[in-house]
Amino acid sequence: MSVGRKQRRESLIAAARRAVAEHGADVRLKDVAQQAGLTPGAVLYHFPDIQTLLVEANRAGVERFYDERLRTVAAIADPAEKLVVTIASGLPHDSDDEAVRLMCELGGAAGRYPVYGAMLTSLYDRQVSMYQLLLETGAAAGAFVLAQPSLTIARNIVALEDAYGYRMVARHPMIDRRAATELILDYARLATGHPLDHPNPYDKELR
Repeated sequence: MSVGRKQRRESLIAAARRAVAEHGADVRLKDVAQQAGLTPGAVLYHFPDIQTLLVEANRAGVERFYDERLRTVAAIADPAEKLVVTIASGLPHDSDDEAVRLMCELGGAAGRYPVYGAMLTSLYDRQVSMYQLLLETGAAAGAFVLAQPSLTIARNIVALEDAYGYRMVARHPMIDRRAATELILDYARLATGHPLDHPNPYDKELR
């Protein structure tokens, strides 16, 4: 793929996110084209249909909430610190986080568009596996005493990330990134028997 075509696709992906933020998951091809300053035909030159474009637009979120998190904690040896960093990085940056807004919109439309449901289910399952491995490694090292099976805890942590992430993009006045992180950590403390007293690594950027 040429550099020019790659840049145009990236520009269309950014336009798709803006269009979803404005129109929701039922966004039309012409809405994306308008955001990009192109004709619908020009959009179709790069993507065969609007669903394919929205799935591609969501890939950056998948990268961020799974692959990027794995890379971020790879060099951290302490299981408790690793858990704190992983939880802190699993939430929206703020209420205007376009990647999370897109995920929320696609999740709401999953009943009408099964491809969205399959994509988000895959991400959920991968995140659960990520947490399950982290919890079991910490338990084996003697750092955690798990109150429930690792799978149950992992599923609950990811579900809490999703729930609080949704509340953030819905602009709940009492739920920002710091508050959501602490609420999830409160559950993780009960579930692991560890105080998880490492500082939130993202706390400074929120001040």
